[in-house]
Amino acid sequence: MYIHREGHLILLTVILVLVVLNLVLNHFWGQNKAFMYVAYVVSAIIFLMFAQFFRNPTRNTVINPKHVIAPADGKIVIIEEVEEPEYFKGRRLQVSIFMSPINVHVNRNPVSGTVSYFKYHPGDYLVAWHPKSSTLNERTTVVVKNEAGTEVLFRQIAGALARRIRWYVKEGDPVKQGEEFGFIKFGSRIDVYLPPGTPVDVAIGQKVTGGETVLAHFN
Repeated sequence: MYIHREGHLILLTVILVLVVLNLVLNHFWGQNKAFMYVAYVVSAIIFLMFAQFFRNPTRNTVINPKHVIAPADGKIVIIEEVEEPEYFKGRRLQVSIFMSPINVHVNRNPVSGTVSYFKYHPGDYLVAWHPKSSTLNERTTVVVKNEAGTEVLFRQIAGALARRIRWYVKEGDPVKQGEEFGFIKFGSRIDVYLPPGTPVDVAIGQKVTGGETVLAHFN
């Protein structure tokens, strides 16, 4: 496990702020050993809270062109057939993963293939479980066509706390299952859209591991 590059500058800033704050506290209240002990403990907790947001554990992705791998850690909150209006403009099977602030925030490619579509949408910051968050919130849409010609759409969605979406792909890029395609700072949600009738291997409320858990499979 290591710290993701998205967290390097933030963690450095947190360290500098905490060091300066503790130097100031020590200058004025250094004689109060109990107070300073509490200050040091609180500072360590604050740093660890930020550090856990940006942890990036190694994941063992078993490459399989018939599998759709979870693009993020979190909990399955939606499995239903819906109308996808942006790209497919038709019915698709939606599988959504809610990422809490304590989950790993790295986003990974659910399938291998070529990016056939990408778009960033500025928007609002409704809570991630709001029914309209997938169409009104800040978000990205990525579509990857696999070797069999099947297209899978996955969408990063910002939330009330997650206000920084990062992506590392563009149209025409080849991508590999399990590799990073983006990062959402402080959680939120990822929607995956599959062809109707695709067999699903997860259930509502199930916790999944990005890069490892099989969400669904193609016949």
